[in-house]
Amino acid sequence: MTRLSLRHNPLGLLFSGSLWAAAWYLLSYLFTGSVLFAVVLAAAVLGMGLSFTLIGLVMLVVADVVIRACAEVERVRLAIVSTEPVRRAYRDTAGQTWPARLRTRWTDPALWRDIAYLSGLYPLLLALDAAVLCIWLTSLAGITIPAWYAKISNGCVGVCLHGDTGVRFGTVSIDTLSRSLVLAAICLAAFLLFSYVVVATAKLHGAIARSLLRPPADPLRGARDVLRRPGPLTSAGRLQAVAGPDQRSGPPGPS
Repeated sequence: MTRLSLRHNPLGLLFSGSLWAAAWYLLSYLFTGSVLFAVVLAAAVLGMGLSFTLIGLVMLVVADVVIRACAEVERVRLAIVSTEPVRRAYRDTAGQTWPARLRTRWTDPALWRDIAYLSGLYPLLLALDAAVLCIWLTSLAGITIPAWYAKISNGCVGVCLHGDTGVRFGTVSIDTLSRSLVLAAICLAAFLLFSYVVVATAKLHGAIARSLLRPPADPLRGARDVLRRPGPLTSAGRLQAVAGPDQRSGPPGPS
């Protein structure tokens, strides 16, 4: 179950734990996701590229351990946005020989789901998280423009600056206090509204991670739950056990 909630007004969301947990989840992915992507990609390429040699087989074993460890880091990181822990779901290799164990591990769909999340989806998730955070933090920085707009002189900070003082956004020059206050108000509104996008993005990212890093859904789970429930025959047996031997044998006959 997710820790994040969008059921807040803009000011309520600002002071809620959902917004800052979401922001931390997205921001930390920019660093941890990049490191894990590089490690997983290097391990997988080396292992598969040298798999026709004895050293390559050893590298496949190392790559399997590395990929599982990287996936576990992401499972732990999911606790930022989710209350339900995600457990591992790999095939059991106990009692198998070394070649059979290696084959079982590299044909395990759970391992390939880990690779898909850690490596295949990394560029898309990184671009999404970075874009959302960039817009959100830019609008946050814009709120402070009245405090520093007049101190800028002949430079370029994000948007080119012109003249002796002030900031120019296209054809609009922010060189007076009134204009800076108007821009700060616009940035404040954008910051508050875009906070919902930050939380929604974190929820989406967490849902993708959970769907790939958790055990696959069991199609027979419903049938197993039905079989575990007590049926009518079981209930009748319990009633007879409570009633006692005299009532189970029926009414006594004529003497």
